Amino acid sequence: MKNSDTNALPEISIDQPRRVFIKSALALSLYAALPIGLSSRVYAAGSDAPEKTDLKIGFIPLTDCASVVMAGELGLYKKYGLNVTVTKEASWAAVRDKLALGELDAAHVLYGLIYGVQLGIGGQKKDMAILMGLNHNGQAITLSNALKDKGVTDGAGLKKLVDAEKGDYTFAQTFPTGTHAMWLYYWLAAHGIHPFNDVKNIVIPPPQMVANMRIGNMDGYCVGEPWNARAIYDQIGFTATTTQALWKDHPEKVLGTTLEFVQKYPNTARALIMAVLEASKYIDTTANRPKVAKIIASKSYVNAPDPVIEGRMLGKYENGLGKSWTDPDYMKFYNDGHVNFPYLSDGMWFMTQHKRWGLLTDDPDYLAVASQVNQITLYKQAAEQLKVPLPAEPLRSSTFFDGTVWDGKNPKQYAASFQLKA
Repeated sequence: MKNSDTNALPEISIDQPRRVFIKSALALSLYAALPIGLSSRVYAAGSDAPEKTDLKIGFIPLTDCASVVMAGELGLYKKYGLNVTVTKEASWAAVRDKLALGELDAAHVLYGLIYGVQLGIGGQKKDMAILMGLNHNGQAITLSNALKDKGVTDGAGLKKLVDAEKGDYTFAQTFPTGTHAMWLYYWLAAHGIHPFNDVKNIVIPPPQMVANMRIGNMDGYCVGEPWNARAIYDQIGFTATTTQALWKDHPEKVLGTTLEFVQKYPNTARALIMAVLEASKYIDTTANRPKVAKIIASKSYVNAPDPVIEGRMLGKYENGLGKSWTDPDYMKFYNDGHVNFPYLSDGMWFMTQHKRWGLLTDDPDYLAVASQVNQITLYKQAAEQLKVPLPAEPLRSSTFFDGTVWDGKNPKQYAASFQLKA
């Protein structure tokens, strides 16, 4: 099955509830209300100097922390009047708590974590904000060599084993409402494996995945790079699938903060977006990637061997089963701004999966929540200053590996459409 992705805005169908139509129209009109040039003049008419200049930005040791790290290494935070300290965090739960308490001003963070906190299902409820996307693609599902020894090399093989040989199959993800949990659940369910009824789920911080698989604590996990490539490097597991094979150009990490921070320090938030956007452009120049890989591989950041990071950053994949390929859909950080625009439909998708798996008992007002969390106006102002292309509309359409289409058109119906769900 083929993946496809367009930025075309689907029209709101006339048979949808009028309430949704009105909110959709309102969101789109707000988006369109700031034509290029005008929005920048609005804040430049006063002072656009950052209100707060000393910032702490958290990150987890993963390849996709690169733009947050490189903005500092390249002097881009200072270029925009910010004095930023990047802090290495131990887990996504720590990032969540420090953001909520204001110990971190912003963070490299899971898309679905921000929505989990916003909705009160991934921690104490708090109004959150997404400033921009940090990357597309670049995660994977790793299975253990113990499963390989039982003949499992893919999802279909795993389904056969689970049906034929009852056991305590355990799979790890990194945060209950996060991206890795949703990719793992989607993949298992697409192969007929219920992620809660047929197997066990545990939460493990990303840098601890490989060590836990080595001692047999789990049969598989979903996580960002380089911890999938590292399992192959250490000869303890293999890549069953990449997440870009599930959803080409899927949203992944974001630059997240609280709504309170955005409201108190809009100029700071805008300057932060501009610095990280410039870093994102730098990283997406292929010639720069070996240098970036070397920097983020250091003990201060990801703490992994250079080759483990560099290979998949350049799209050079091998799965640990003898297959090698060049993946055109490797981890992207910019892609002409396509990566960084905070599409409302991306935020809404995570909520549909939270509803699918029973994390949400009721359907939220999908579009209203996404319109509050994703800071499109701020992003647009920053992008205009840097002449970063903007999409025509804040929704996009994607086709998943199982042939299903997500376009943000009817999230309630989409969330209820899956055969396997809670």
